[in-house]
Order: sequence, then C-alpha cells, then structure tokens
Amino acid sequence: MHSDPLVAELAAIVGEPHVLTAAGDTARYCSDWRGRYPGIARAVVRPAGTAEVARVVAACAAHGAAVVPQGGNTGLVGGSTPDDSGAEIVLSLERLSRVRRVDPLDNSMTLEAGCTVLAAQEAAAVHGKLFPLALASQGTATIGGVVSTNAGGEQVVRYGNTRELTLGVEVVLADGSVLDVLTPLRKDNTGYDLKQLFIGAEGTLGIVTAATFKLFSAPRKAITAWASVPDPQAAVGLLACLTDAVGERVTAFELINREALDQVLAHPRDGMRDPLPGRYPWAVLMEISETSGAIDPTPVVEGALEAAMEGGLVTDAVVAASSRQAEELWSLRNHVPEAQRAQGHSIKHDISVSISRIPEFIARADTALAARVPGIRLVCFGHVGDGNLHYNQSRPSGMSDATFRAVEDEVHACVHAVVAALQGSVSAEHGIGRLKQEAFLQYKPAVAVALMRRIKHALDPDSLFNPGRLLPRPSSTL
Repeated sequence: MHSDPLVAELAAIVGEPHVLTAAGDTARYCSDWRGRYPGIARAVVRPAGTAEVARVVAACAAHGAAVVPQGGNTGLVGGSTPDDSGAEIVLSLERLSRVRRVDPLDNSMTLEAGCTVLAAQEAAAVHGKLFPLALASQGTATIGGVVSTNAGGEQVVRYGNTRELTLGVEVVLADGSVLDVLTPLRKDNTGYDLKQLFIGAEGTLGIVTAATFKLFSAPRKAITAWASVPDPQAAVGLLACLTDAVGERVTAFELINREALDQVLAHPRDGMRDPLPGRYPWAVLMEISETSGAIDPTPVVEGALEAAMEGGLVTDAVVAASSRQAEELWSLRNHVPEAQRAQGHSIKHDISVSISRIPEFIARADTALAARVPGIRLVCFGHVGDGNLHYNQSRPSGMSDATFRAVEDEVHACVHAVVAALQGSVSAEHGIGRLKQEAFLQYKPAVAVALMRRIKHALDPDSLFNPGRLLPRPSSTL
C-alpha cells in the first residue's frame, strides 16, 4: 500500500508494477542523456494506453500534481526529466508502442507515442514505404518526443521536419479529456489546425499519445558521397550546384569540420577511418536518392562532383560503392555527439540561420569564441541543407571541466548574439526545455512570448503540464 494517496490512485489505474517510486527503479527516468538535469520523481507512472493516460492526468489534476511527459528521454535541453522538488509525476509513454495502422495506398501510418523512430521506419519498410524521419538516436527516440519537439534530423532537406510530416495527433488535455484529430486527410479546412498547437510544444499544452504521419515511396537508388571542401562557403556552393543538377533528389547534406572528425577518429567504433587521405578542414556528407527504378542519377551526381572539383568547391571525394560503405560514412557523422562526450564537458548549440549565411555565422562565431576562450575547440557539424548547425565547443587542452563550465554562459551569449544578428534561431530542432529558456525569452519577440503564455493558460490553466519548461512558471516574470 502507498501512503501517498495520489500514488495509490495511480497504481489502481495502471497496475502496481507500473508505478515506480523506489530510487533504483526511477533513476533512468530522472536524469537526462547528458546528465545536466537530474531530478527526483514523486512517482514514475507507465500507462498502457490512451484511456489510462487520460485517467492518470485527471487524477493528477485533481491532486494538483505537475506531470512531466517522457518518451525515450533522449532530449538535450532538460525538457523531459523531473525537477529536484520530488513533487512532479513522470508520465512515461514507453508502453504505448503500437503501430496502429499502415495504409500504403493512402501513404500514411498511425503510431503510438512510445513507438521508436526506428520501429516506425521498419514498419513502413514492410509495406515498401519510407518513414523519412532519421535521427542519430532513432533506436530510442520516440514518436511522442519527436512530435513534441518538432524534430528534424538528417532528411529534412527533402522531406521536411516533423511539423510537415504530421497529418494528425491524439492528445490528452489537462482535464483528462482526449482530443482525437488523427485524421490522415491532406486537406481539411474546418477551422483551426489544432494539431499544430501540440507539435513543438514540448509537452506543455497536452500529452501526445499518438500521431498520423505521411509516408513516401521507398528509394530504389541511394548515392552516398563524402567530399572534402576548403571552407563552409564552398560547402554552400556545392549544395547549390548539386541541387541544380538533381533537384529534390538531394535527401541529406551534412557539414562536418576537422575537429569533429578528429574527435570521432580518436574514439572510433567498428574500424571507423577517414574516408579521404590527408588533412582537410571541412567535409560534406551527402545523400541523393531516387524512387524510380528506371532512373539512375549516379552519372549526374558524379558529373556535378567533377564540375565542383574543377571549380575549386571540392578538393577530393569518394562515392560509396555499397550500402555497407554508405553506412560507414554515416557512422562517422552520427558518432560525433558520443565522441565529443568522451572528450569531457562540452557546450552545445542547436542553431539555424539561412543557408546563405552559414559561412558568415561560422566565421563570426569562431572569431568571437577564440577571443573569449583562447584554444577553445570548435565542433561544427549539422544539416546545412536546411540551415541547422550543431555548433558545439570542447574545452581547450589543459583546461579542466570545472573551468570550462564556468565560462559556459559567456560562450552561449557569444553564439546567440551572432545568431540574433543574422536573424537566426537559438533552437532549430532540440527545443527549449530548461537549457535555452533564458535565450528564448531574450531573443523571441515579446508579443510572441505573451501570446504563447495566453495559449498555455487557456489549455493548462493550472500549469500542470511540464511547468517551467519552455515557458517560465506563471509566478516568474518575463
């Protein structure tokens, strides 16, 4: 029996084994991937379906208990773990993992919130279709999480981010009622598009329990290439040349600087190696895909790379000769976050600027940081095809993690000031959570923040859903 009446009521709803209170049982739900926001949960509740989620939310609302929704807990901004008050209920959606429906004729699929991105890809592939979200964390990242953070990933340049891929959602509201707008319709002009309120809202307006997504024809041919380029300006030029040559077939276009590659090669997995000889300052990983079996874009891609080499945009390049080689190239890109973590404390930024201003951003931010922290190591990689860079920093050689942490706020200020000057965004795909709230409030227009506060109050008047994440708690001042 639980002495806490709310915990006892939750156990009656979901079953005793699915309400966790012991520290050893709740530990993995109470700390984020980077270990920056450890907390204490009043309880971790694991409902089995939407009806149970609704009853759990209604019970928490009746007791005035805050709810922290959690999917795969792969977030990087402190948005899905409890605070240290011991008062918040973590609502884990991991048991809502079903693929409810796949319709290959309609090119749509409906997934529950706890279904992983990888499982969604595999379910679509069974029907010869493509679920295009692709993330480094796709084996653990879940559908509820990617919807709530409007995740992007590696194929946004062709297919769009989560907001563009989502057709409908099922959401439990703050009073325990269920909003079901899971329609697979492409056209529905009956009032407000309510699903958009919850995509990217980070669980602050409602708890997404399922979503319907667009599917696409599976590629029949994929060309993966790794090219060395002299600088970011050349990378942007190469993207333009490639797009002119093959159009929307450009599926991914990733930029990786030398420091990022060096860190990966210092902590390799499965025989990772540099694809090209010599030391080059920047690399581009690109993927071009074709859905028609009658068309092979390989000659056009190779011709575009040759022209880029003649024009000085590319210094060397290799085209993967097999799917295995393509996977090896992608593993270099996807291992960057893990390799950087092995280097010690790092400072991370998930920014976006217009594609044409990427070179200017890198030059200005590099200069500002080098002046503030001499010897700082700049780890720059990301989705140049959509203007989203993961612009991270590792501590200088000889500097302790503690000393590096002491300058973190100043590093953020330097980077965000450059982003703002170039009319960019301080968060492109990771969300705000707790980590970026100060920058969000500083750089988001005051009218926009005020409107978000009004929407939050209208849908969650008691601020029980993820309080203090994204927006400050109601008692805070802007």
